[in-house]
Amino acid sequence: MQSENPLIADFVKLINGAAGTLAGMGREAGENAREKAKEIFGGMDFVSREEFDAVKDMAAVAREEMESLKTRLAALEAAAGKTD
Repeated sequence: MQSENPLIADFVKLINGAAGTLAGMGREAGENAREKAKEIFGGMDFVSREEFDAVKDMAAVAREEMESLKTRLAALEAAAGKTD
């Protein structure tokens, strides 16, 4: 059975309003934190995963070429009779 007491009705309205206000504050705090994180990390100079992988592949190719050139140099020095 529902009560017709205006004091209880006002109290329920107050609690509902407070709950709505707290929920709104929580959403706003989350949005502010997200915006602040974007602001902080947005100024940093990050690279994308694709850029990182491309540079990593280029470094691997350069490393292989360097090893090949080291081997050729050692062979040429040996042929010329030069040793370290």
